[in-house]
Amino acid sequence: MDLVTVRTVRTPTHRDDLALAPGERPLGGGTWLYSEEQPGLTGLVDLTTLGWPDVERTSETLTIAATCTIATLVRTAPDPDWTAWPLVGRCANALLASFKIWNAATVGGNVAVGLPAGAMIALLATLDATAVVWTPDGAERRTAVEHLVQGVRTLDLRDGEVLRAFEVPVAALRHETGYRRVSLSPHGRSGALVTARWGRPGRSGPPGSSGVLGGFTLVVTAATPRPVVLRFSAVPSHDALAAVLADVTDWYDDPHGSPAWRRAVSVRFAHELRDEAAASVGSLTGRTEEAS
Repeated sequence: MDLVTVRTVRTPTHRDDLALAPGERPLGGGTWLYSEEQPGLTGLVDLTTLGWPDVERTSETLTIAATCTIATLVRTAPDPDWTAWPLVGRCANALLASFKIWNAATVGGNVAVGLPAGAMIALLATLDATAVVWTPDGAERRTAVEHLVQGVRTLDLRDGEVLRAFEVPVAALRHETGYRRVSLSPHGRSGALVTARWGRPGRSGPPGSSGVLGGFTLVVTAATPRPVVLRFSAVPSHDALAAVLADVTDWYDDPHGSPAWRRAVSVRFAHELRDEAAASVGSLTGRTEEAS
């Protein structure tokens, strides 16, 4: 779609040039931005000209730039012990996009739109990722991806703030993961996407991480307006998981699925992933560490 209200396109090369004027919005791949009318949009600021490295690694953290395309992330070679890495390809394929979209759409853009079916949100929340946000005063702040996305097209981003990157703990990448997805049609938008990650019970993340890196983490997206993240210290029993899921009441309603259907398939998927984790870990008991 032509954005007929846009009058300027800026290409910053330094952070000092990034300040957003009224009516300006950051541009990554533009696959969503150009898909529909954008009322009030008068200028674009192209983040790709800032030259952020797509992926950076340390011994403790994998940093994914907000401007990293989905294709680049999928093509990234994981370390040999990153057993969670297959989840990257699964979540990318959940978007049901062509290779042309993968080559343009960015990880940050998929998160920033804040749609329930944003599969990069599911991926990053499952991997306990932290979003790095640049603030207008030249500083930066960090927030867990699961808390960054607060609802449909609603993010914890203030005026002038820009998503810079996502920090994924390497410890989370060394865990096992599970994945379930369903839609109402063979090539339809996700109606429910349920992912899980499990590792050694009681293993904590680095200071400042958003949760426990051991145990069992279950993430529900697409079926809910925002990510629902449930954490247990070990693989929970069937009854313990059912009790926590019963407290989830905010199920999304749109043409891609009714709340009742979304709840039913999400609960089924959650128990399937619990069974998968139990078979892998051999633990059938646990307690909730956190539910959000």
